[in-house]
Amino acid sequence: MKRFHVHLHVDDLARNIGFYSRLFAQDPARVESDYAKWMLDDPPVNFAISTRGAAHGLDHFGIQAGDAEELAALQARAEAASLALEDQGKTSCCYAHSEKYWITDPQGLAWEHFHTLGSIPVYGESRGESASQPEAGACCSTPVQASTPTRCC
Repeated sequence: MKRFHVHLHVDDLARNIGFYSRLFAQDPARVESDYAKWMLDDPPVNFAISTRGAAHGLDHFGIQAGDAEELAALQARAEAASLALEDQGKTSCCYAHSEKYWITDPQGLAWEHFHTLGSIPVYGESRGESASQPEAGACCSTPVQASTPTRCC
């Protein structure tokens, strides 16, 4: 089953966890010092917030595939539509091992398509990044278009 994904940057994680927990009537599925994620069933949404962004508000949208076959079908559809993809393949980012690629819409909004393979205890294990010592640019996508800002999951 695919899930819609939304990632917001917030200024006060605790205050926003309280707000979104009340809004969704459930606690987050994962909380870290700089990140929280709700896995909602109705509607099926992976809603994440973090304090890692330079600006507050929407960072990116995405589609979380339930398995590798769903991700491959999404990628095939994007390629058939001649959409520019930035394929990261298997990566360790945002407290998870995943396989992913990015698409940027005409307004410069990033769309992440990914399949989560497992959980990790740090934000970006593949480049040695921890929540307390982030490495600049670690586990972020490279812009598909030159005018598009770099996006993190």
